[in-house]
Amino acid sequence: MTVETLIAGVKPAAAAAIAAARERQAQLTKPAGSLGALEELSVRLAGMHGGTPPAGYARRALIVMAGDHGVAADGVSAYPSEVTAQMLRGFLGGTAAICAIARSCGVRIYVADLGVKGHGIDDPRLMMLNVGRGTQSIARGPAMLREQARRALERGAEAFERVASEGVDLFAVGEMGIGNTTPASALTAAVTGRGEQDICGRGTGIDDERLARKREIVARAVARVAPDADGVTLLAELGGFEIGGMAGAMLAAARAGIPVVLDGFIATAAALVAQRLVPASTDWMIAAHRGAEPGHTHALAQLGLHPLLELDLRLGEGTGAALAMPLVDAAARTLREMATFAEAGVSGAV
Repeated sequence: MTVETLIAGVKPAAAAAIAAARERQAQLTKPAGSLGALEELSVRLAGMHGGTPPAGYARRALIVMAGDHGVAADGVSAYPSEVTAQMLRGFLGGTAAICAIARSCGVRIYVADLGVKGHGIDDPRLMMLNVGRGTQSIARGPAMLREQARRALERGAEAFERVASEGVDLFAVGEMGIGNTTPASALTAAVTGRGEQDICGRGTGIDDERLARKREIVARAVARVAPDADGVTLLAELGGFEIGGMAGAMLAAARAGIPVVLDGFIATAAALVAQRLVPASTDWMIAAHRGAEPGHTHALAQLGLHPLLELDLRLGEGTGAALAMPLVDAAARTLREMATFAEAGVSGAV
């Protein structure tokens, strides 16, 4: 699927369904607003489905996309870049944090290599969608070629299509890539117009010296990019292969009419790329949580999304998205299964 096909296929949520759902929510047997964020989420889900949301969302799926980053060699992470490849084995072996959490939430896990430098893994469960053996460092120039950025988006869409072929009602992406909070910070700063002091956090737990270096790199990289740069340009200049893959998968899901649950800061930065490519794609996005990285708050604001959870998560991998999936189901069930005051014969407010 080409980038152009992806872009052309994403449609806005159904405004009439949103209005009807909001009217029904106001009549359900509870004080208005008493279910908090679940009420607005149920209304948004109705817009995504063009009517009452389906029951169950039983087929929940999440792809962990992995890629290496050249900027890791510039000392912006507390961990060596080899960890990216090493963690692939944990994902496939079911021992990583996302695997444990996903099992508890009824979520199928898939793993995709979008740009890992090398891992020697021969496992049919690993989606081999590698665009390149790690990006170039954004400290010295573009992260990738423009053609590679397009390929990352397209291969992310391909990953979604593989998942969809096995059935999916609710979709999410997670990531693994040592150093990837730096490109995520750069993308967020470029799109939001916020400075590196507001956006950059400590990622994997870096010290003050590394944080200062990270901020300087982000400022220098963002200065190369025009404020109105298109999504492919943003990705090529500042992104990562797994970030592009996530953006492409989000667009493919939206094109297929499947709600997309956003994970943490890195996934939300990918959503900014998707939004720049197709503004209506945010209609299909649900913010799982607000993480500990300061840039996450600004990225969510740019998307116009409100997080369901606040747990100070900063791991990534899709952990927050998996945790939020049962809440999405719960929100849909309120609209689908609750009775109105009139239907239940219950007196309303006076």
